[in-house]
Amino acid sequence: MFNDLSSLHSYLASRRSGRPRNMTAPGPTDQQIEKIVSTAMRTPDHGKLTPWRVVNIASDQRPILAEAFTKAYKSEKPDAGRLEVESLIAMAHQAPSLLVVLSSPVTSTKIPLWEQELSCGAFCMNIIHAIHAEGFVGGWITGWPTYNDSVRNLFGKDPERIAGFLFSGTGEDALSERPRPQLTDILSRWQPLQV
Repeated sequence: MFNDLSSLHSYLASRRSGRPRNMTAPGPTDQQIEKIVSTAMRTPDHGKLTPWRVVNIASDQRPILAEAFTKAYKSEKPDAGRLEVESLIAMAHQAPSLLVVLSSPVTSTKIPLWEQELSCGAFCMNIIHAIHAEGFVGGWITGWPTYNDSVRNLFGKDPERIAGFLFSGTGEDALSERPRPQLTDILSRWQPLQV
């Protein structure tokens, strides 16, 4: 069983994202989105800078988003093929709910940018956890739109960057496991060199 909410440990040990293209209605209500984001704001944040923001894209705004994706992509790649453009249009319409998370660094601080970006990543993960806690399935997607300045400018401005597109809804298909690393490849004991 994935995303087992019977206990915190069970959930973390079974956490699994869903594919946005496989998410259907219902998705979180506006009130649930507010609760999800409020919960995610408990993220570690050195200096209390809140170096992240969230933009909620309404379902009736998805065609505008698809058009903006298409325009930005064709501007960067004038010879773009039909399938490339169709995949961007599909991305803009996936899942009932879409949140765009922006890394919004505070430049007038001694807190390093790297720490602020780590906080933003943790904030994204907490949003996914909070989506699952509400009984929905979530997925964090990046891809070409994440790294395009014209797309970023739809939601923010430099030095902000898109951290990801966070989709949520009801899982249409059963989740399946993905390959996971071996613990021995990740966890080691420090063996200090003799000096």
